[in-house]
Amino acid sequence: MKKIFMLLAIAAGVFTACDPVQEDIANGTNISAEQLKEMSTVAVGMFKEQPIANSDQKILVFEEGDGNVIHCTTTAPVNAKWTVAGKDYVGNCLYAGKLPGKKLKVGSQTVVLTGTCADGTVVKAEFPIEIKTISNQLDRFYLYGDPAKPEQRPFKPGAWAAAAMRFSDTEGKFTDIDGKEGNLPTISDAIYLGCKTLIFDISEATDDCVGRIMNGWWSARYDGDKDVQFKNGLWELPITETIANDCAKGKGGKDLQVMITAGSCQINAIYYEE
Repeated sequence: MKKIFMLLAIAAGVFTACDPVQEDIANGTNISAEQLKEMSTVAVGMFKEQPIANSDQKILVFEEGDGNVIHCTTTAPVNAKWTVAGKDYVGNCLYAGKLPGKKLKVGSQTVVLTGTCADGTVVKAEFPIEIKTISNQLDRFYLYGDPAKPEQRPFKPGAWAAAAMRFSDTEGKFTDIDGKEGNLPTISDAIYLGCKTLIFDISEATDDCVGRIMNGWWSARYDGDKDVQFKNGLWELPITETIANDCAKGKGGKDLQVMITAGSCQINAIYYEE
């Protein structure tokens, strides 16, 4: 199998990484979409740990093959952006762009590489992939309903109770199933600007349960002005660049808010995975 060694170190098996930072390649050349694809690779495989000699640290190795980790590389002399599972990642760092391995869910999808040439021309290359098995589990990060925090009990937001699902330490408020007051936490700028996908664990949803995705200032909606249907199971809310710019404290600071407008449901947990 082909191995690509990642420039990442981990201590005691804990993986840490940052999204790449964009460099402006204004002195690049113009290339075609075909050339962009020829100069780029998308590989699927898995993470493996390799000990570093005479050290308590390990290095993560990407091994191409069956797995749920994707690794993208381009040497195209253009400003490049990868779109993976609906999220954008800057992927060109002065002719040797690399997207650190990202863990994905099982399923088929298309990875898109968008390049902006020196004269402003935009070219795209598509790479269909299929994730068949989970070789590296996605880590779960709870905003609410963490099993390790039994005090974070399920709650049932009432219709038009705007504060019940406002992500704000100061503005949000609900009553949980035990009759105790609680609130959803303020979402950090790292989560907003990282454009994470929030996953809601929902149960006891009535057939008519719908709601809006908006911000706490009622100044914008992020659902195409059409109420969303809430059903039992897992519901995903991708944080878009627009939501991040409106709601992050370092930006607009308006707090993300989900509001039930009809029917009812129970919110058991809210988290994101990566």
